[in-house]
Amino acid sequence: MSTAEQQPHETPSDALLGPADIRELAAVLGVRPTKQKGQNFVIDANTVRRIVRTAEVRPDDVVVEVGPGLGSLTLALLEAADRVTAVEIDDVLAAALPATIEARMPGRKDRFALVHSDAMLVTELPGPAPTALVANLPYNVAVPVLLTMLDRFPSIERTLVMVQAEVADRLAAEPGNKVYGVPSVKANWYAHVKRAGSIGRKVFWPAPNVDSGLVSLVRRSEPIKTTASKAEVFAVVDAAFAQRRKTLRAALAGWAGSAAGAEAALVAAGVSPQARGESLTVEEFAAIAEHKPAAERPAL
Repeated sequence: MSTAEQQPHETPSDALLGPADIRELAAVLGVRPTKQKGQNFVIDANTVRRIVRTAEVRPDDVVVEVGPGLGSLTLALLEAADRVTAVEIDDVLAAALPATIEARMPGRKDRFALVHSDAMLVTELPGPAPTALVANLPYNVAVPVLLTMLDRFPSIERTLVMVQAEVADRLAAEPGNKVYGVPSVKANWYAHVKRAGSIGRKVFWPAPNVDSGLVSLVRRSEPIKTTASKAEVFAVVDAAFAQRRKTLRAALAGWAGSAAGAEAALVAAGVSPQARGESLTVEEFAAIAEHKPAAERPAL
């Protein structure tokens, strides 16, 4: 691939935000990052370019970004993608972002759209359907936001999110890993998940007291083959990990109506009743969901 193909959109080399730009912009807006909103702004241009590169953003991509903040990653995405839609909940940041885009990348402003909303409440996006999700997700809501976006926008083929390192490990964990759990299984319902790198603390303002990690999710070309619905499968997952130290026979007793019912469902699904949730694949959880015992009718 030629350089021209890799970087089709001509933008000034100084268009991205550096540490001084971030602090100046924040001062003008009276913005102080808050732990309550999980805000840590990326202040390093090389880091946002690395994120865009790792996300394999293409010139024809329609990218949705959640939590753009002051616009560091947004600008880097606009350099590489066809369109970028940013979802921002903060009133001040949402109001300021379009002006930042116009000031630093005036030639790309018509390729940018802003949705001023809580990402958990967004059910539709302006313009063409998104093909990629790239975001520095607020640490305190990273998993629910990620799963919600994947569920509501099935056109998203590729995702790269930056999250707390511990969360990245959980999302990318495989069965048998001690941190494998609910986020791991639910993310796997939608996509093939893997760790895609680590990010140091010094590239953020303010510097968080935890490391960050990149997680890549590539949408499954075919959904999990099961007659159970997503809600039915997720109910099994939630029950299995609510008491993760217990065997599945015991952990799923409430879900199945009894321990005996749980054992019957597990045996029918080809899963050992003595197994624990952390050893099961998403396909095995789906098989269990298919064999949920029918509710017993009360005696007349």
